Amino acid sequence: DQFPEDGLKVKWRVPVGLGYSGPAVVGDRIYVMDYERKAGDITNSPGTRIKLQGQERIICLNASNGEVVWKHAYDRPYELSYPSGPRCTPTVNEGRVYALGGHGDLICLDAATGNLVWKKDLVDEYKAPTPVWGFSAHPLVAGDLLYCIVGGEGSVAVAFDKNTGKEVWRSVSAKYPGYCPPRIVKHAGRDLLIIWHPEAANALDPLTGKIYWSIPWKIRAGLTIPTPQMIDEEHLFFTCFYNGSML
Repeated sequence: DQFPEDGLKVKWRVPVGLGYSGPAVVGDRIYVMDYERKAGDITNSPGTRIKLQGQERIICLNASNGEVVWKHAYDRPYELSYPSGPRCTPTVNEGRVYALGGHGDLICLDAATGNLVWKKDLVDEYKAPTPVWGFSAHPLVAGDLLYCIVGGEGSVAVAFDKNTGKEVWRSVSAKYPGYCPPRIVKHAGRDLLIIWHPEAANALDPLTGKIYWSIPWKIRAGLTIPTPQMIDEEHLFFTCFYNGSML
């Protein structure tokens, strides 16, 4: 009913590197991303890209004692505003971990072993410049597809085969992709994939990428961030820092 006066007892704690990633807990495992900095000084100035040298890592921990089960690391120079590590929480589904790094490294690992299953360089493959605050929209798995906010011409939203990494479809154009994660909602008996970028809110067919509807909404500084929320069966709520809210 209440916390003890001397606080909650810490069962274990484990140091990790830099990062904004939240932990994903599945069964007796914890998955989290971080950044192991090798060189470069961290300063935070809105809109100013800071250069760092180091490695992005996906770490798997034992949930009962915090012991490291495995780590997957790769070299990744940073050039981001607020550069202190990856932004996205790993997505775990059917024995696989899907991780998206700050500069668009999309990686699929075996959840038990950390072995690489497939990977994509979204910046290189889609000619999608890294947003000033990094790739921040965590991937979404639904059925056999993995949905990502990417960027580039005609590829703000991309669906991949979650098992192979092969592209299934790409859709939507905008100057900037924004930072809002994709979300699937149900309405009138069908699924809608909601893609909100700094020019419009959009509803897509999750299986084909066809745009069902698009509501123009110019968002200052590209700050589409919070996940849209269904209020009831008929209303979808958006909110952002400069522009306020929309229903």
